[in-house]
Amino acid sequence: MSEVSTKAPDPMDIALGAAVRIRRRTIGMSQEALAEQCGVSFQQIQKYENGANRISFSRLVQISRALRCRVTDLMDVFDGADKETAEDLDLLTRMRTPGALELLSAFEKLAPEVRSSLVHLVRTLVAQAAEANAREPVAA
Repeated sequence: MSEVSTKAPDPMDIALGAAVRIRRRTIGMSQEALAEQCGVSFQQIQKYENGANRISFSRLVQISRALRCRVTDLMDVFDGADKETAEDLDLLTRMRTPGALELLSAFEKLAPEVRSSLVHLVRTLVAQAAEANAREPVAA
């Protein structure tokens, strides 16, 4: 009898997968195109990018060739001091949030004063949502 694993993905697998996703999207490649070049299904690429499946070294070499980069370019997140690595891993994990990459790309194109206004607006919305959640009665 096989058991379904409920173990959460390793943060390093998540970070490497996020680095692959960021590179792939930066060069405008679809998951389908990357999968075709690597000889796997696009679902497998999704699993790699989400950290659900570990990327073997040989597969990482294939992926880096398809993404026209070096293996070390995808692994840069693991370099540096422990604190920096933890922060990089956290950032890459957050980049998995649906829409995060699109938002960042659009944000970069805005003028500095518009960026500042947008950040203020988002902080205000988050604070209002937190206040509304704090006021909600707890169901017994």
